[in-house]
Amino acid sequence: MTEPQQSMHPIILGTAGHIDHGKTSLIKALTGIDTDRLKEEKARGITIELGFASLTLPSGQRLGIVDVPGHERFVRHMLAGASGMDLVALIIAADEGVMPQTREHMEICQLLRVKRGLVVLTKVDLVEEDWLELVEEDVRLFLAGTFLEGAPIVRFSAVTGQGRAELLAVLTDLCAAIQPKPVSGIFRLPIDRVFTIKGFGTVVTGTAISGRLRVGDQVEIYPYQFKARVRNIQVHDENVEEALAGSRTAINLQGVDRVELERGMVVATPGALLSTLRLDARLEILPGAGRPLKNRREVRLHTGTSEQVAVAVLLDQDELPPGQSGLVQFLLSAPLAVKPFDRFVIRQVSPALTIGGGHFLHIHPPKHRRHQQDIIQGLQSLETCTEAERLSFFLREAAAAGLSRLELVQLSALNDQEVEPLLSSLVQKQHAILYDPENNRYALGAVIKDLQDTATAFLQDFHRSQPLKLGISKEELRRRLPEALEVRLFNYLLQDLERQGRVVVEKELVRLASHKVVLKEEQEELAQKVEALYQKGGLTPPTLKEVEAALRTSGSRLQELLKLLISQGRLVKVKEDLLFHQATMAALQEKLVAYLKEHTEISVPQFKDLTQTSRKFAIPLMEYFDASRVTVRVGENRRLR
Repeated sequence: MTEPQQSMHPIILGTAGHIDHGKTSLIKALTGIDTDRLKEEKARGITIELGFASLTLPSGQRLGIVDVPGHERFVRHMLAGASGMDLVALIIAADEGVMPQTREHMEICQLLRVKRGLVVLTKVDLVEEDWLELVEEDVRLFLAGTFLEGAPIVRFSAVTGQGRAELLAVLTDLCAAIQPKPVSGIFRLPIDRVFTIKGFGTVVTGTAISGRLRVGDQVEIYPYQFKARVRNIQVHDENVEEALAGSRTAINLQGVDRVELERGMVVATPGALLSTLRLDARLEILPGAGRPLKNRREVRLHTGTSEQVAVAVLLDQDELPPGQSGLVQFLLSAPLAVKPFDRFVIRQVSPALTIGGGHFLHIHPPKHRRHQQDIIQGLQSLETCTEAERLSFFLREAAAAGLSRLELVQLSALNDQEVEPLLSSLVQKQHAILYDPENNRYALGAVIKDLQDTATAFLQDFHRSQPLKLGISKEELRRRLPEALEVRLFNYLLQDLERQGRVVVEKELVRLASHKVVLKEEQEELAQKVEALYQKGGLTPPTLKEVEAALRTSGSRLQELLKLLISQGRLVKVKEDLLFHQATMAALQEKLVAYLKEHTEISVPQFKDLTQTSRKFAIPLMEYFDASRVTVRVGENRRLR
């Protein structure tokens, strides 16, 4: 490969046109390659499958050429080939002129937003000059209003070679105006062929539509996320170390079997895509479609190299007339992995005629109800908003679930390096919050504020209805918030509310910072009686049942009061059903510390003598002082910590 060729970016030329108008013969005359590779194609004289060739122009620019079928029964193969075209050669036989598949192929190119091309009038050796001029005029009228209006029309004969030099010159001029595809983004290659080479294994081919791929790279094959490694790469039948966006590429994959793969799948950067069964899109119906598209009609959805049956749910209209566009949600029969603004075409299920096409807006949406103004406005905004606003849209939609940076990359048309500064800007403006730095998870600032307001409103109601309770458990509070609330986001909410001074978190309890338990007169009287019983009991306090019987009060009422006295420090909980008065415990701790300062250690029998209690009370008390970090256990004895 010469230096000029190395510096030029890859370009794909696709053919389009009616059956038997000379597409394959044109390519053979230019390249010497016969793209009819199947026995059936040879026998019938028509192209059934996609064919591929390459051509080096006089400028040194190398073209990958995709030869597509012209027969109406094989339009689905034409769609697979058209997905990666940079420019199209519309082939029209001079002896027949514009035919049905000429029109359909042209409509498909329009729908896929092919921007450049030319017309090649083939078989000019079969007609007179007068007839040729009439055909040219007819072609110009046919192209009026299309992207090929005013495009070059080259007269060509594969038999005599007429027009070859002119065609090469026109292709050279067209290629000079084509901008390279981005190579900084994720790598994507929709598969159009899968086969096995003995000694090498599984090989897939297609046109790389973005990014770059190197030998040794890890890839995933979507929508089923098969993992594989790139063993070898070929571009134009030559081994290369790297394939760039726009290249006709063959990839030898290691780690995946041929039977697992098929046309329509996508080879991509690991983690770059999402598999989905729903797609939101802008759909336009061709002016010549004949009849409107009705809601929930089954269609054949073509995107990239894939084809599948889908149900078209019209979101803003009851039917979509020819020549108009609308918003639609496709319910897919099998998962797909695409990106926003990828183009698609839809065809009737039967007969297989092209109806319309458009671009995807949301590649992993929830199921929508029809005629919902907020949904319609949201999708309309996705068509025109900035990339930062698009990220905000997805965070708003995720709400309490939050999204990771990887998920935002998957939902958007950006790569990680492009998403990161946008997220940093959103965080700086507090439009988004990085609530989990370890896992790079984000939530919308407005969503977090709403969740915090909901939580504090619930706490207000809780304190109003349960005035004696210090607070509510974290788990109970989380259950009162949206089910989708991510655990780490919930923890962030509480920490942030504490920083704001709005709530207090004490171990597992949460309360409003303004909440204080104020006992009524009769409740305070009962509390003092309870406290007196424990104070009187000293180091042999009463059981809960004994207190209940002495004060003739219900168990639930007493339990609530005891929790309050413990929280206020008036009683000390040593273990379940074993409480002591705080003054008793303070005196015991002072006595224990003095003993240990004099004797260094204390055993269980010595502790029993010191406290004049039985083992029933001595052991829990010793364990309490261990847990309170007053003492430390050494063997069977205790020392000061």
